[in-house]
Amino acid sequence: MGLAMEILAGFATAPGTSLTAVTMSAGLSTSVRNFAESDSAALIAMWTDSQGIGQFQIRSPQFHDNVQGINIATQISEAQPLSPWGMKQNLKPQDTPIVAISGSNTAGDIETGCWINFYNNLPGIAARLMNWADIKDKIESFMISTNTLSTGTAGGFSGQEAINAEVDNWKADRDYAVLGYQCTIECAAVRWQGGGTGNLGVGGPGHELFKSLTGDWFVRLNEATGLPTIPVFNAANKSSILIDCAQDENGADPLVTSIFALLAQ
Repeated sequence: MGLAMEILAGFATAPGTSLTAVTMSAGLSTSVRNFAESDSAALIAMWTDSQGIGQFQIRSPQFHDNVQGINIATQISEAQPLSPWGMKQNLKPQDTPIVAISGSNTAGDIETGCWINFYNNLPGIAARLMNWADIKDKIESFMISTNTLSTGTAGGFSGQEAINAEVDNWKADRDYAVLGYQCTIECAAVRWQGGGTGNLGVGGPGHELFKSLTGDWFVRLNEATGLPTIPVFNAANKSSILIDCAQDENGADPLVTSIFALLAQ
């Protein structure tokens, strides 16, 4: 099956108390990707990186209602899930949900909303996504990779570099599962993409303090949703495995520690 998972991010500058439609990060869209009606897709996580108390809303006529939709209160400087663990809001192909955020009214402040869509069979994509139960007994050892991401100040994803740009300790032609990560500085989201993900971005919130949340982020998603959410990359493609993050106007540069598990051949 053509499994796929995609992290999405949009932002608004100084929206204040009014829910304001987000500007999507470059190359991304609020539109659900096209898939057969007989297959399924779901929104499985939502969070924000906020500088003022506000709301984060995703709504569509395909949801329970198109007035409130999923409308959750945000937290200041707490990039962690705001949606219930195990959430699976069904999505319809080519639907275009309205995504809006409110928060700080300070000039220049960028408020960012992030979410993850999962597809059980997306045409043209065949991501290597696994369950924890499938890999936990196949782990030979753990590998740590670090990247200092030089972010921009315009919002959205930036600072992209190859996963092996700073530390290259990969074993040739071996499979590695991304279990989680840690950040030294808050950002809205950390993202990986490459052949193992069908070149779609996968990722999670950039909480710099809640390391027990992010350290096994993809395992947590799998256990909460029952969906295969643990990405697997092969070392042969290490130079094309890319990492970046979504950051606000402050442009702080996080050191991201990616936690990989080397899988038995």
